[in-house]
Amino acid sequence: MVHAIQCDVRDLDMVKNTVSELIKVAGHPDIVINNAAGNFISPTERLSPNAWKTITDIVLNGTAYVTLEIGKQLIKAQKGATFLAITAIYADTGSGFVVPSASAKAGVETMSKSLAAEWGKYGMRFNMIQPGPIKTKGAFSRMDPAGAFEKEMIERIPCGRLGTVGELANLAVFLCSDYASWINGAVIRFDGGEKALISGEFNSLRKVTKEQWDTIEGLIRKTKGS
Repeated sequence: MVHAIQCDVRDLDMVKNTVSELIKVAGHPDIVINNAAGNFISPTERLSPNAWKTITDIVLNGTAYVTLEIGKQLIKAQKGATFLAITAIYADTGSGFVVPSASAKAGVETMSKSLAAEWGKYGMRFNMIQPGPIKTKGAFSRMDPAGAFEKEMIERIPCGRLGTVGELANLAVFLCSDYASWINGAVIRFDGGEKALISGEFNSLRKVTKEQWDTIEGLIRKTKGS
C-alpha cells in the first residue's frame, strides 16, 4: 500500500499533523529517509537573505522537524527505526557557490551523528550517504542548467562516469535493512572515488603520459647525489 501525504517540511505544525496521520494510517515507521533538499548554484555575494533562509529551512530545519517529531513518537511507543539522511560530499569539505546547502547538509550530518549516539538506546539507527554527482532532471536543471559542467564532473571521478539513482537506491536499501543492523552513525561516501581524487595533492599526475613519465624519471635520476 502507498499512502502519500503532502507536507511542507519547513512548517512545524504541518510536519506534526503529517506524522500523526502517518501513524494513524500505517503505524509507526520502520524507515525514515531524510532527502528533503533545495539548492542552486550562485556566487555567495549574490544570495539574498531569503535564498539562504529557503535552502536552510528545507534542508536543515525541515530534516530536524521530521526527525525529531518521528523520533519523539517512536520513543513514546517504545519502537525503533532506521533513519537515513542523503547529504553530499561537500557536507564534509564545504564548497563555494552552494554555501547555504553545504552549511545545511553539514548540520544534518552533525544532527544525525549526535542522535545516533543519544537515541541508539531506543533502537534507532542514524546513517548518512554522501552522493557524488548523479544526473537527475531536477538537480541538473539548477546545478548545471547550461550543460557546461557534466564533462568536468566526470573527469573528477576515477570510475569515469556519473552515479545512477538505482545504485544509490541499492545502497540505501542495504543501510536500512537488517543486514546493516550494527551500522549506526556512519557516513558512507558514494562518489566513484571523487573525494579521494580531489583530496590527493599529487592526483593530477594521473594525466601525465608514459612518455612524460620517462622524461620525468630521467630528470629525477640526474638529481641523485646532488
